[in-house]
Amino acid sequence: MVKTKREVDTYTCPACKQEVPAVATRHKTLGVFVPTWGPGACENAQCPDYRLDPRRKPHTRR
Repeated sequence: MVKTKREVDTYTCPACKQEVPAVATRHKTLGVFVPTWGPGACENAQCPDYRLDPRRKPHTRR
């Protein structure tokens, strides 16, 4: 029996085009937590989006 390797998605920063780490978060579906994968924060110190989480929306004051 041959196991096939899962292809790993690579994510890139939209500002500096360098690779960013993949981050697993949990999402509840039908009462069960399911992992969802997405891009993490940029780790390039010269990038304008340095350490900004792409999933986080900017906080707006009411």
